[in-house]
This record gives sequence, C-alpha cells and structure tokens, in this order.
Amino acid sequence: MLDVKRLELLLRVVETGSVTAAAEELMYSPSAVSQQLRRLETEVGQPLLQRHARGMTPTDAGHVLAGHARTVLRQLAAAEADLAEIAGLRRGRLDLGTFPTVGSSFLPLAVSRFRKEYPAIQLNVHSAREDELVEMLESGRVGISLLWDYEWSRVGDTQFALTPLFDDPTVLVVGSDHHLARRRQVLMSDLKDEDWIIRAHDHPVVEVLERSCRAAGFRPRISFHANDYQEAQAMVSVGLGIALAPRCAVVNKHPGVRVLSLGDSAPARRILAAHRHDRVRAPAEVAFLKTLLVAAKEYGPA
Repeated sequence: MLDVKRLELLLRVVETGSVTAAAEELMYSPSAVSQQLRRLETEVGQPLLQRHARGMTPTDAGHVLAGHARTVLRQLAAAEADLAEIAGLRRGRLDLGTFPTVGSSFLPLAVSRFRKEYPAIQLNVHSAREDELVEMLESGRVGISLLWDYEWSRVGDTQFALTPLFDDPTVLVVGSDHHLARRRQVLMSDLKDEDWIIRAHDHPVVEVLERSCRAAGFRPRISFHANDYQEAQAMVSVGLGIALAPRCAVVNKHPGVRVLSLGDSAPARRILAAHRHDRVRAPAEVAFLKTLLVAAKEYGPA
C-alpha cells in the first residue's frame, strides 16, 4: 500500500520542481525528502523523477502518480473537514429510543433544548416497548435509548452503560369527586376498601399495585382492565375505581381526575439513558446525553 506522506512529498516536488523547495514547504530536510522518494520509487518499482542540475522533472509514471496523489490528498482534506463538522456538531444524525410515557412528558423538553442548541443535527426518535428498545440498542439502530426499571427488576449494567436521569414516582389517580380528592397525599394502607382500575396484558404497573397492596396488608379488588393510561383515567373520572400510574404517565391529565402523592408507600421507577458498552459514542450522542441530564435536573423534582 502506498504511503500517503510519500505521495504528498512526490506531489510537492513535482509542483515546485525541486527537492529543496518541497522540503522547505513541508518542513523536512532535503536529505529526508530524497530518502522518502527513493523508498516510494522502490514501492512502485519504477523511477518517478528525473534528476537534473537545476532540479527534477517527473517521469511518465511520476506524472500519473502525482495526479492520483493530488486527488487522494484532496479527498483526505475533505474527509477531515467533514469529520471536523461532525465533531463540532455542525452536521450529523442521532437515532434515539424512547417509550410512550416518557416520550409524551419528559423527552420533548430535552428534544426542544437540543434542537435549539444543535439545529444542524438530524434527530430521529423511535418510540417502542422496552423489549424492542433493547433490541434496537443491541442491533445499533439507536445509539441511545431511554429505559426504565424497578428495584426488583433492574436493567443490567453489564448489558448496557446506564446513566440514571431521575426517579419517576408512582402516584394515585382518583376522580375529582372522590372522597380523597382534596388530599395531597395518601398511603396505600388507606386504600384497602377501594376498587381498582389496572392496565391490561400484564403491564408492569400491575406488579407495582400487587406489591404495594401486599406490603399494605390487603389484596386489590379489580373493577376494570384498561388498554392505556388515557382509558384508565377516563374510567377513574366516572367513578369506576382508582388507579396507580407513574407520574410521567399522567402529565397530560384528564380534567375529571386528581393526582395524589403516595409518598414512600409505593415504589418509584428509575428513568435511565442507556447505550452499548462497546459502542464508540458519536459527538451528537455525547451532547444529547448532557442535554438529557440538564433537562432531568429541572424535570425530576417537579
């Protein structure tokens, strides 16, 4: 394989007509330039320069190789400029994974901040269930993904590099005319006689409810299985029961419900940013992670 630095030396000698002039321009000694040119001629197996008393002129092979050297060096300079733009976040693309409850609450704050600061970066957001997000991370379809976990089912840090963003508490959703609606906080032990609306299809919040009720000494009485949190809130609003939800899931609150704190009587989930250990993070990924941390600091305690 031809050495790029030797090609550059050849090109400068051809363009200046002199080893001495090329050496001065590239800050080499003339003897060093001559030595590298001899090595280049050995590599290509034919003479590249004709030496004269007043300088050097290229052979036919020297003309051809100098032309190719000019093209190669121009392309390398363009590549360096493109990489500098990406490193400087003046261009590039970022694929990000998220899930619906965070995608409809916290994430837009981070995206808005990032797009104002880095308008040239193309941001592509993919919303999916957690098992799909894990697959997208593993396959490289996304560079960063938001994930969540509870204390009894942690995302393994051997699988991904994890950055905790904030804790998302479990809250209680009651109808506006419910007898607890005027309270700011209740405990799970206050709720043993209530009917419950839960998410269908073995949703993780069902396990949160079962564990919380068991710790409070009762079993929940289920009145409705909802397909999403909007449906759950609608059923709560008409008095069919009460419901648990992560706080992020009820940022867009139904007008007929109240959201109450459960304090420490129900577990919170962690919201995490994850990427593969073996992935070299692009500058846009590093910048977006910093943006997530800033947005999380503002959002988490709210």
